[in-house]
Amino acid sequence: MPQPSQPFQLPDFYVPYPARLNPHLERARRHSKEWARGMGMVEGSGIWEEHDLDSHDYALLCAYTHPDASGPELDLITDWYVWVFFFDDHFLDIFKRSRDMTGAKEYLDRLPAFMPHAAAAPRTDPGPPRNPVEQGLADLWARTVPARSEGWRRRFAESTQHLLEESLWELSNIREGRVSNPVEYIEMRRKVGGAPWSANLVEHAVGAEVPDALAASRPLRVLKDSFSDGVHLRNDLFSYERETREEGELANAVLVLERFLGHSTQEAAETVNELLTSRLQQFEHTALTELPALFEQEGTDPRERADVLAYVKGLQDWQSGGHEWHLRSSRYMNDAAGTHRSAGHADASPEVLNGPLGLGTSAAQILPSLLKTAPARARKHTHVPYPQTGPLPLPELHMPYTTRLSPHLDASRAHTMEWAPRMGMLDPVPGVPVPPVWDEEGLRGYDLALCAAGIHPDAEPGALDLTTDWLTWGTYGDDYYPVVFGRTHDLTAARACTDRLAALMDVDEPGGGAAPEPANALERGLADLWARTAGPMDPAARRTFRAGIEDMTESWLWELANQKQNRVPDPVDYIEMRRATFGSDLTMSLSRLSHGGAVPQEVYRSRPFTAMEHAAQDYACLLNDLFSYQKEIQFEGEIHNGVLVVQRFLDCGREQAVGVVADLMASRMREFEHVVATQLPTLFEEFRLGAEARALVTRYAEELKDWLAGILTWHRECHRYREEDLLRRHAAPAAPAPGPRLLRPTGLGTSAARLAETLAAR
Repeated sequence: MPQPSQPFQLPDFYVPYPARLNPHLERARRHSKEWARGMGMVEGSGIWEEHDLDSHDYALLCAYTHPDASGPELDLITDWYVWVFFFDDHFLDIFKRSRDMTGAKEYLDRLPAFMPHAAAAPRTDPGPPRNPVEQGLADLWARTVPARSEGWRRRFAESTQHLLEESLWELSNIREGRVSNPVEYIEMRRKVGGAPWSANLVEHAVGAEVPDALAASRPLRVLKDSFSDGVHLRNDLFSYERETREEGELANAVLVLERFLGHSTQEAAETVNELLTSRLQQFEHTALTELPALFEQEGTDPRERADVLAYVKGLQDWQSGGHEWHLRSSRYMNDAAGTHRSAGHADASPEVLNGPLGLGTSAAQILPSLLKTAPARARKHTHVPYPQTGPLPLPELHMPYTTRLSPHLDASRAHTMEWAPRMGMLDPVPGVPVPPVWDEEGLRGYDLALCAAGIHPDAEPGALDLTTDWLTWGTYGDDYYPVVFGRTHDLTAARACTDRLAALMDVDEPGGGAAPEPANALERGLADLWARTAGPMDPAARRTFRAGIEDMTESWLWELANQKQNRVPDPVDYIEMRRATFGSDLTMSLSRLSHGGAVPQEVYRSRPFTAMEHAAQDYACLLNDLFSYQKEIQFEGEIHNGVLVVQRFLDCGREQAVGVVADLMASRMREFEHVVATQLPTLFEEFRLGAEARALVTRYAEELKDWLAGILTWHRECHRYREEDLLRRHAAPAAPAPGPRLLRPTGLGTSAARLAETLAAR
């Protein structure tokens, strides 16, 4: 039973790998204390005394999370963690308690100057360090970056910058008394939390950098993201008591779920642990299924493959080691975990916690963990397709904006009925023995001109036709991939198709002779649209626009891969990929084409701007999931639907899942309204935007309101989702599958075992 002082009992954690302890622990303890004292962090800082440093035992954290590092490397890594935890406590004491936002921003604005390789570092000399945080950062940066490539320095500088900015985000929430919604929380915690920064230090510790050519790929991003989510969610469970009772903190996943779902603290903790488990299993799934394909696709050489696998193993070690440290450190709530600590340090002896922990006895921990999580893991792969769902009763939807329709709607409707057939979208697909993806009645009923007229009500006729054509092409492509590739699960052909689409978008000469000759309706449509849209752009804008299209086409491959494995994605992975599969970036970027260079790119990348866009995107994507539920689940055998994702993850009924999705939509709409009303004005001041840039961003926010209202109106009035239309298009409904399709192999622990074998074989 938990101690009376603890707010909840720690849940049973998923721990698939044994933690190992670095033999240089005592050396790192001695070194880190000397270093911290030399930087002014102990005795006299007003933040820590020697007892604080000893009892927190950051050397033990690093010895567990980097078990194979050399003595000097462990010293360096430990110094970095001493610095980052001191910064956290220093910022708390000076700014979070006082709510001094102005002073906090000035404090944070100085720190990039002590990272001279950082892109955001100011050109002016900041002078000598003013406090232990600045002094420690200057010392560590000089000791760390010389041995690393320019690409690694850039990534590490960026993650350090985000780590520092987390404190400003947390302070803003504390000042407003505001608890984030779960999607925003996990997304922002990942962006500005410490785990992406830790992942970069893993590369340094194992002496193996991720090649720049792979660092931005989806598999590597998912590995870092799922690792980060695991680290942050675990930390939230252990730090709940300290953060909520002592610090007044609001950025904690347990608290977020308490407030958002109305759970008790214990229920919220259990739900957070389930999400933590799901993210760890996402890590395993990506390492096992997506990395090998990425290596083949990119032609990665053996040395680069070995470096990536060393990095993945380092992330795995960090996850297990971080868990052991949380069980021992006096910084956290762990009384009920059976932890024993000596007066000076957390006890690192393996025999003191929950029975044997040595390498030969690791199964004592791992087997119960795998047994507990096996049902949830299997549940992701046991969906029976084509269930008879019937129409989904729609909940009440919060929409504070009114749809305005373009006066050119009828003309654009006529244009679409000429353009799509001319591209061949009503013809059979060459070489594919299936009926055409679309027919004339279906195209007319989809009424994509209505969607365009709602999201761009003030567009000129030619611009409205262009928007309608893009919506038509994107919707056709979204239907094309499952029809042409989904039935055969031919991912190789789908990959080739996606690569050809990318080749059609020539950045240097849109519509020129360098692109291949279009071979089908999908390619002809894109070639036509690319020439009409990208021609007036400069090369930089073309690259940005092309990236948005590629994100969408790549997401279609992700859907096919999940479909082949009959794998229902977890909510975090689904929400983020859904923005791409829905084509949100594509349609939103069409609204930004008129901005030119008046708005700095840093504004587009800022937290308020991305929060505004993501809130709008999530609302629209989940709206589509509600309307398309019967179409996708009953008639198409689809698994990528937010209602189904919630059903599978929470193991609940359809009605409860609909309620969760509707609540999430309402929360995202409130977030959108909050950002537009309160954070955009602050953004204008922060970037000192001129009148033209302010007007463009303000107008863009108004266009997003049109975008949201127009999409809802289109869903309500088009003939794409109604049961009578679905019955016409699917005259012979697919028979239910004979039973669940399972991945092979599915035996207990096989995923963990295969990952361990893969990493050990490097």
